[in-house]
Amino acid sequence: MRKSFLWLGTILFATVIVLLFASQKVEVRAANVAVAEHGWQVHFSSALNKKAIDEGHIFITNSANKKVDAELKLSEDRKTLKVNGLKADEYMLNLEDEAVHSKLFKTLKQKKIDFTVYDSVSSVQSAEDLEAYFARAKSFYGTDAIEYEEESSNSVSVESSAKEDSAISGSDHSTTNVQVAGVDEADFVKTDGQYVYAISQGEKITITDIRNPQKMKVLSEIKREEGYNPMQLFLHDDLLIVLGSKMEQNDRNDRRYYNFDHFTTVRLYSITDKAKPQLIREIGAEGYMNTARKTGDLLYVITNMQPMYWIMEDLEGEKLRPALYDSSEKKAKSYMAYEDISILPGAVEPTYSIITAIDLSTPAKSTLKTKGFLGSSEIVYMTKDHLYLTATQFEKNNGMEEKMIWNPENMSTAFFKYKLDGVNVTFQRSAEMKGTVLNQFSMDEYNDHFRVAMTEGNMWNTQRPSQNHLYIFDENMKLTGSVKGMAKGERIYSARFMGEKAYIVTFRETDPLFVIDVANPAKPTVLGELKIEGFSNYLHPIDENHLIGFGYDTVAEKNPSGGEPIIRTKGMKLSLFDVTDFSNPKEKDKTIIGGSGTHSPLQYDHKALFKQPKQNLYGFPASIYEEGEKNHEVNYIGSGALIYEITPEKGIVLKGDLIKRKAKGQQYEEWEKQIQRIIYSGNHLYTLSHSEITSYEIDTYKETGKLNIQ
Repeated sequence: MRKSFLWLGTILFATVIVLLFASQKVEVRAANVAVAEHGWQVHFSSALNKKAIDEGHIFITNSANKKVDAELKLSEDRKTLKVNGLKADEYMLNLEDEAVHSKLFKTLKQKKIDFTVYDSVSSVQSAEDLEAYFARAKSFYGTDAIEYEEESSNSVSVESSAKEDSAISGSDHSTTNVQVAGVDEADFVKTDGQYVYAISQGEKITITDIRNPQKMKVLSEIKREEGYNPMQLFLHDDLLIVLGSKMEQNDRNDRRYYNFDHFTTVRLYSITDKAKPQLIREIGAEGYMNTARKTGDLLYVITNMQPMYWIMEDLEGEKLRPALYDSSEKKAKSYMAYEDISILPGAVEPTYSIITAIDLSTPAKSTLKTKGFLGSSEIVYMTKDHLYLTATQFEKNNGMEEKMIWNPENMSTAFFKYKLDGVNVTFQRSAEMKGTVLNQFSMDEYNDHFRVAMTEGNMWNTQRPSQNHLYIFDENMKLTGSVKGMAKGERIYSARFMGEKAYIVTFRETDPLFVIDVANPAKPTVLGELKIEGFSNYLHPIDENHLIGFGYDTVAEKNPSGGEPIIRTKGMKLSLFDVTDFSNPKEKDKTIIGGSGTHSPLQYDHKALFKQPKQNLYGFPASIYEEGEKNHEVNYIGSGALIYEITPEKGIVLKGDLIKRKAKGQQYEEWEKQIQRIIYSGNHLYTLSHSEITSYEIDTYKETGKLNIQ
């Protein structure tokens, strides 16, 4: 009998332990405000019961605590609840544990969620509104701050076709590659054909006279002061625009606080006299720079700022607002007005997206407006009329305490569309889709439709392999058509939209190039597919039927542990694709540069692409490595730049080899002397490193001059 009791007790104890450890709290993520026409969404870390809505385990009550009729709909994976059909009012979402699938082991962490529906995106009214928003964010994100790093000088990607370049420049010299004609992007090197403006090692800005390539000279330097770092440049007539970061000490002495406030700055210099640039205005917004664009006389700067919401009970309400300053005003610093702050639909992130719009027509005193939108921003795509920002939506993993933010299976992306009207920036619409966006070239606007290529899931998950989609939205960000499920088990490595066609490269073992007809927004169609070795991580069009792929060659090696082969990258690869027959794309020509270890800034920074339209020249900086005798050993050969003539008729032809071979005993490239940019003016080509500018004849590639800029 005693043994029976012991046996029964052991079973009961084990059962209790299993239930205790197996039970999981289902996390809930939802914004506390919504816009009537956008609807409201709630995300769950675990799937809901498919009958939860029909059986009444989910319902909504209004401010009078009465049930209201609303359109409730679960997503395919039953982890997202979409609510539509509500008028402006205060509401409560009511949840019962029966709403959760497999409720024996899972219970809801929150059973009542309050939210407010407005007729339109409205401004924050008070400190109390801000505190309520950040309290909701704190409940989801906890006390972990989401930190934003400064944008490096190599991080903004831009491109254009030769036709677009000449239209922008209006003269025979290089311009920064841009994705959209007429929309300039920041870079750390700019030229007007006579002078080169460059940020050298993040320490100073040099203005160099290149009118005589044999006798180049530095005319002036703008040196940095302590706590300030120049990052990116624009040229606008006789105005040099310097985007930078600035640290200002605050009066907080508590260890829980940061002792410095970080500002993104815009400094406007008059360069009428190149030898004596004059600072005429400085503008600052608290936060870290995301990116910037310039179109016509208008400059738009996008920054991210996160207040110390985790200790907001110790802060005055205004400290939750971004700080701003403008040297043209008497005030040293002020906080953004409440009426200039709005909450984006569905936003729960404890972060501001700050958009500063500046009229450059009269820079010393022209109008500027700064708006703050609660909700983070990451990737930026912009046309002359619209700005699109993306924000990755992270989910907690099945109620576990830590946020599995690295897990792509739990990610979706929100898209926010803004209307640009001079310095007035107005939020218009938003959408959210499962998956992630690679970069700005995965997005495009054409004939009032927004197109985007996305990867959903994890390519290494054999049970639920990744898949790739193309979505098309109308001007109101309503989904009109899609191509779903491309290249399962792979992810997107590059994308390019060209009018009524889209090109997407995915990769795992081979490089499929998909050609997609997007002429009909309601019915995009895959027309053709090309599978080749290696992959392209940057696509550049040279005309409507040909494009260049820049990427890597690859080799499949036997896996000593069995299973799938190991894919190893080898040399840098250039491919010339012929898409004249959309149903049968071809790799018309290719060239392999070096071996494993060979790399170029072009493979992660599209501004590194050099183009000279008249002679069909394309070039890029490169560091060359070759494979050694030992297994996977790599040997450094040299670094510099390579220039190719690329045409449909001749293919890929090497024209200029500007690689400087290594010195005896040298094992790696010298960072200060690595080429970062290649530009041209007239019949001369110039390579720029952190320490020097070198000039060459563009026809013979003979070196004609060198200038130290350290």
